[in-house]
Amino acid sequence: QGFASGKLNLGELEVVKISRFKFIWSSNLEDKKKGVTFYKPVGIPDGFYILGHYCQSNDQPLRGFVLVAREAPSKSEAADFSTRVTSPALREPLDYTLAWKSNDGSEGSLEGCGFFWLPQPPEGYKSVGYLVTSSKKPKLDKVRCVRADLTDRCEKYRVMHSEFSFRVWSTRPYHRGMLGRGVSVGTFSCISDSIPGLELPLSCLKNLDPSLHGMPNCDQIHALINHYGPTFFFHPDEIYLPSSVSWFFENGALLFRKGDSVGEPIDVGCSNLPSGGCNDGEFWIDLPSGDQRKTIKLGNLASAKLYLHVKPALGGTFTDIALWIFCPFNGPATLKVGIMNIALNKIGQHVCDWEHVTLRICNFTGELWSIYFSQHSGGVWVNAYELEYTQGNKAIIYSSRNGHASFSHPGTYIQGSAKLGIGIRNDCASSNFYVDSSTHYELVAAEYLGDGIVAEPGWLQFMRKWGPTIVYDSRTELDKIVHVLPVMLQSSVKNIFYKLPVELYGEEGPTGPKEKNNWVGDERG
Repeated sequence: QGFASGKLNLGELEVVKISRFKFIWSSNLEDKKKGVTFYKPVGIPDGFYILGHYCQSNDQPLRGFVLVAREAPSKSEAADFSTRVTSPALREPLDYTLAWKSNDGSEGSLEGCGFFWLPQPPEGYKSVGYLVTSSKKPKLDKVRCVRADLTDRCEKYRVMHSEFSFRVWSTRPYHRGMLGRGVSVGTFSCISDSIPGLELPLSCLKNLDPSLHGMPNCDQIHALINHYGPTFFFHPDEIYLPSSVSWFFENGALLFRKGDSVGEPIDVGCSNLPSGGCNDGEFWIDLPSGDQRKTIKLGNLASAKLYLHVKPALGGTFTDIALWIFCPFNGPATLKVGIMNIALNKIGQHVCDWEHVTLRICNFTGELWSIYFSQHSGGVWVNAYELEYTQGNKAIIYSSRNGHASFSHPGTYIQGSAKLGIGIRNDCASSNFYVDSSTHYELVAAEYLGDGIVAEPGWLQFMRKWGPTIVYDSRTELDKIVHVLPVMLQSSVKNIFYKLPVELYGEEGPTGPKEKNNWVGDERG
């Protein structure tokens, strides 16, 4: 099929990923670790056209890409002939607008200068990238504009360069997630204060191929997870380890209904677990009482596995493999104030914990591009070259003690103010407690493959809370801590406390994976 074949069909366009570049201009030639550098793609296959140039920060290894495009070979040339003649998918620009230039406008010497050109598209077409030159205006045949119906809305993403009146951003599609069809071209956007009205005049591409033929099939999914499946390391002092969902049900998990004080055991086959609906508070899952409760809270590492949700990303040009891990209990937090560490009694603890990381795989090449690490209420994308690895291409995931947030390297991460050393500790370290997702996993969802290809387990359809809601006066516990601190620290600690996530101020079980925003949407970050 189309996965990892080097080319992707977007409907009327066929695109190729180019990752070989030639230097054009750099914003900082003296210090090669500062500023950004602009490149043009090279090694373009015959018949394909540049859509824009590439920009990258100088403090990173050269690793990006841009897409080049051509009109997709038609299955029926005669049927499409009239459309192709009157409205081709790609056209040359009418002219260029000079968006910015690095020199002061003098015509004396252009050596070392950079000129940024925005293609002016014909009516009914969109520009999807800038061109950069070291001297004169480029020829019109150096770039192509794309017919408007083959494009989608684009947005600024991360600031790459900001100096004087000139700023550069990376871009990404506005419509992302499992259902989004926006395709990132890999180009940049820029703005100059001296030329108004040019703020993000770019679009991205749009995948109009309903089959998403570049996505991996079922066999390829298993090959990918066998090859890239990360190893999850838990802290050597971790008490609340993961388990499989079936072990959790088999060992006494209870289903409660609103108004009933007694819960019923959950059938391992999930026959008595309500499915569908929404998180309406009518049902929730809780632990059993007594010694059985103490045992189940500790989890069962031997049964633990990763639950996989595979979905399209960036219009089907990437594959996201979300790996969900389940823990029967989330332990209380530890507060760090300078050199002091204060173990909290209840704050941060709750029944059941669902955490995840997401592997982003390039559908052009099949290579691991980046991993998303979920961390409490947010998370961060980490590039593949910044990760730690074990057993070849298997990344290492460090799960924080008690809270199970995911990090790419060992250490102590402060949720609060790292600068002041005040906040909730997230301690990560390697240990003998680990789960290898390349062998311990279950594929639970891949909607794009079609109905019936992947059998979703019954528990995945439970849309209510995996744990009871218990509200307690955590402010009292925090106030007691504040009052014993030196006066000079009290104000700073209070301000940080009030900015911490509301989840720390009471016990509330999480919803399951399918109720999370990122099940359908893109990750935060």
